[in-house]
Amino acid sequence: MRILVTGAAGFIGFHLCRRLLADGHEVAGVDGMTAYYDPTLKDARLALLSPHNGFSFERVMAGMAAAFERAQPEAVVHLAAQAGVRYSLENPRAYVDANLVGAFNVLELARAAAVGHLLFASTSSIYGASDKRPFEELDRADHPLTLYAASKKAGELMSHAYSHLWNLPTTAFRFFTVYGPWGRPDMSPWRFAEAIDAGRPIEVYGDGDEIWRDFTYVDDLVEAIVRLIPAVPVKGAPVGPMDSLSPVAPWRAVNIGRGEPVRLTDLIEAIETSLGNIAERIQLEVQAGDAPLTFAGAELLQALTGYRPATPLSEGVGAFCAWLRAYRAATPS
Repeated sequence: MRILVTGAAGFIGFHLCRRLLADGHEVAGVDGMTAYYDPTLKDARLALLSPHNGFSFERVMAGMAAAFERAQPEAVVHLAAQAGVRYSLENPRAYVDANLVGAFNVLELARAAAVGHLLFASTSSIYGASDKRPFEELDRADHPLTLYAASKKAGELMSHAYSHLWNLPTTAFRFFTVYGPWGRPDMSPWRFAEAIDAGRPIEVYGDGDEIWRDFTYVDDLVEAIVRLIPAVPVKGAPVGPMDSLSPVAPWRAVNIGRGEPVRLTDLIEAIETSLGNIAERIQLEVQAGDAPLTFAGAELLQALTGYRPATPLSEGVGAFCAWLRAYRAATPS
């Protein structure tokens, strides 16, 4: 297939592009290459993708129409977004620009190109203050705790309207705390691992036992996305009572997570074991907007694809720590 991936130089975008290329697809990658974190990391990811004959890349913030015209995509995976829960407290406008205006632009272009399937990256953060466990796609998600979560929920709602009005098959997949090699420096696995490896103290929000996350290894996430691409929503054809398929549009939301939340303390201990070093911990107040727990219900993903993430935390953390040490050794400081 011809697949256009936005955010191709990002953490998840890079892994997805590499997998799609390995599977023989033509991939058109686009990315704004913003400076939210060190662009050197994005350049290093692109350097691994660029040698593939089936890969093309355009650096764009505006002018996406030309990229769509050149790519003629059969499917679009929209990953580009302003990420990060905490950064939304500091720079809320970035989330409006990227996650609302940016999403609208992609929806318009996907509609005009009549793509066969639009896959739209959302987040587990949209479940917000929900006290139901696990989080399931049919649950109401009307109480987001951060602007990041609200912007992603708004993106889902916009994509549903487009799906209904123009019969645009759309899947919104909700990520649950993705980690792994080539990850983002602002996320806790990277921050903790880098500090622990250097013998510096780590800052922990809360006591480490009150925050639980459903960590999802990046290869598992990519496997799920790859399997969802051909699982095109068809209005009026749900796969079961758990299906979030819209009654008025070829649109559904799908969780992608292990369904096995662990404590933040468990993540820290896995990193300590992998690196052979014990962390000094500085305890801080739980930050505004931090949900106490995320917990993916994966029944719908299993029904649609026959797959659910399964990589144990210890295995995924070990792979990430080994990669981080190698990356730091090869990258000038």
